[in-house]
Amino acid sequence: MKRIFLNKLFLSFSLALLSIYGIIYACAGGDDWDFFGYNSNFTPETFADKSYSPLFLSGGIFYGIGFDTQHNSRFNKNIKSDWADYLKGKADTTTVNYFLIGDEHPSYYSDDKNTIKNKEEIEDLHVFYKTKKENKSSLKWGKKINLKEDKIKNFVEFLYLAQKIETVSIGQDYWSYDPVVEKTFKDAKMIQSIENVYNTMSDPFLKNRYWFLTMKARFYSNDKQKAIDFFNKTESSVAKNTLYYRALAYVAGINFKQKKYAVSNYLYAQVFDKCPELRVVTAYSFRPKNESDWTKALAMAKNNNEKAALWAIHGYYKDEKQAIEKIYEIDPKSEHLNYLGTRLVNSLEQKINNSFQKDGSQDQPRRPQTIAENKTENKSKIDNSALDLIAKISAAGNTQRPYLWDIAIGYLQTLKGDYTNADKNYTKAEKTLPKTELARYQIRLLRFVNNMSKIDKLDDTNVKTVLADLNWLYFELPKTYKGSEFRYQNASQWSKNYLAALYKSKSNMVMAELFNESRYSYWNDGNSFYDNEKDLLAMKSFLEKSNKSEIEKIGAGIYSLKLKDINNFQAVQATFKNKIPEAIEFMKQADSVQYYKFLGNPFNGSIKDCHDCDHVAYQKRKYTYMDFLSTIKEMQDKLAKKEDVYTNSLLLGNAFYNISHFGNGRTFYEITIVGYGSSPYSFRNPMKDMITNNSVSKMYYQKAFEAASNKEQKAKCLYLISKCERNDYYNKKYSAINSYWEIQDDKVNFIAWNSFKALKKDYSDTKYYQDVIAECGYFNTYVNQ
Repeated sequence: MKRIFLNKLFLSFSLALLSIYGIIYACAGGDDWDFFGYNSNFTPETFADKSYSPLFLSGGIFYGIGFDTQHNSRFNKNIKSDWADYLKGKADTTTVNYFLIGDEHPSYYSDDKNTIKNKEEIEDLHVFYKTKKENKSSLKWGKKINLKEDKIKNFVEFLYLAQKIETVSIGQDYWSYDPVVEKTFKDAKMIQSIENVYNTMSDPFLKNRYWFLTMKARFYSNDKQKAIDFFNKTESSVAKNTLYYRALAYVAGINFKQKKYAVSNYLYAQVFDKCPELRVVTAYSFRPKNESDWTKALAMAKNNNEKAALWAIHGYYKDEKQAIEKIYEIDPKSEHLNYLGTRLVNSLEQKINNSFQKDGSQDQPRRPQTIAENKTENKSKIDNSALDLIAKISAAGNTQRPYLWDIAIGYLQTLKGDYTNADKNYTKAEKTLPKTELARYQIRLLRFVNNMSKIDKLDDTNVKTVLADLNWLYFELPKTYKGSEFRYQNASQWSKNYLAALYKSKSNMVMAELFNESRYSYWNDGNSFYDNEKDLLAMKSFLEKSNKSEIEKIGAGIYSLKLKDINNFQAVQATFKNKIPEAIEFMKQADSVQYYKFLGNPFNGSIKDCHDCDHVAYQKRKYTYMDFLSTIKEMQDKLAKKEDVYTNSLLLGNAFYNISHFGNGRTFYEITIVGYGSSPYSFRNPMKDMITNNSVSKMYYQKAFEAASNKEQKAKCLYLISKCERNDYYNKKYSAINSYWEIQDDKVNFIAWNSFKALKKDYSDTKYYQDVIAECGYFNTYVNQ
């Protein structure tokens, strides 16, 4: 089995970080969406630097990005900026970017990678400088920049050497689970020449670039130990900038390959601490093989910053709470506490039951929870030691971002039912809270959760405390919030579940339905609310009410069904009950639904049930739903007067058959509260029974048979009756089964229904009999067995 993975995950400079040959994490998501973001009220982006965001709690590899695919482009911005500053006044930004990145698919290139086109031009310019002879590229660029300028020459010559190393450092898209073959740079003379340039270079900027290029070349060589030797010999004279930590990451990777795991992890932690761009890379490269490796790495730390960095990266994999405790003791101002704090809170809230449903078992089905039951369950799930730790840090107020800990303890206090202290901590947090939209939204959301949680029994007074926030959550935010970070979706759904539970306790089933639509049930009982006629009529009465309260307006506003949908449902129910005048009146109130058209002719009766065939067949007339009901009414009126009994009965039988699950007009019920699905088991039981019942069809076919004037007509009626008998047989056979997958093969494919027997016995001399044999496999098998 092949599956796409990006070779960028392994190659480029980070090949070292992945133990030279790379580590892949299969079967993980790569989308920006992450389940945890929709199951949480605590937005980590409010509290931690963006460089930590892939390390937020996630259901996949990395939060928000899935795989890290930035290896070929991670430092493009830095590189362009550095060279633009160096060449300021000598070359414009467009020219600099062209030579560095190229103008074709820049995301595929890292470091100083160029497209094939500008690679050739750089080689030409190198030849020009070496031979002093003009060529195509020197003539082209000589018109745009001063090729005699020393800085331009230095730029081109550096790129010429850098491109040689890029032949092995740049990864390409890779479609396979197979291991990536390690590339090596085998030109030892070229590597030495780069190091020689570094040794002789006096310009600080260029010397720094050649130092890193030497490290890179040594790393991709056959003898990687020389990279470590070079680093150890020169590091004291190198500025501790991004290039330094990129080189340090090479050293860490080589140590890992040499199985010096403690050293490797110690170095990775330094890079994690000092180079934000490499946090995600060093996080997945950090791999203590055992507790001894971890202890040794920790012992190597020379100061508290290095210890904190080790705990910060260790906490990502193991225990955020322990890491927070250790870092807080060492350095309360550590930036690493911010992202670890969000991970801890997010992990705690994942245990919370927001559904207000008690998990079922084999013996006891899933059932709704009361507000009190839900709160009791959730209180028991909060880790008190984690709560105490966060409370301690909040009380001290000595961290880099004290509002994180104030808001965090307030949120956990809400979950524990300590609403008064939660309010106090939110007020405290506002004193240090940054003036950003995200921070403002975050604290408002959690205050709302706290206020809603205070309500155990709903009344006219306490409902007013949440009205503004409900409007904000349900109507304002979905329209006005343009970002993607803020996590309000969970609170939105939780509050609907909460209100529904409150209204159920008051036996107000209409309001409970508005806030927790049965339509979206996890099981196949969607819209079951409408199977109770009393509830249905109560909902219609409510929706028609003009003087709704504010909370009622909110409920009606979020409810997906409208009056027209209920009227349409009633029209469909009345039709299946053969109450056509009622159906017509309900359909008139279904607004535009009455003008929907059938995809096939609902009055045609075929030998085999093939709604796709009927849909593509030529139709002289396309029936709207109202046309359909009006035509049925006309036929029934004629039948009552004994006019053309055979034809009208036959067409009526076809009409009722076609709107059933077996016919060509399923759309008649599928756009309504009935439900939707290709199998009867997709529908709740009352609807399954309704759409699979052909008793009305059979009754009209029987009338047609009795009124038939010749054997051809009678043969047709008998066969159409047999289809109803067939469907009735299977309906009864599988009536106790809840899912298609529960059906057991009893080796009985069909039986000889009464109409089959009559058709064979008395009508084998008809043309219709031969047509049935040609098209119906059941009947053909029966007559030939």
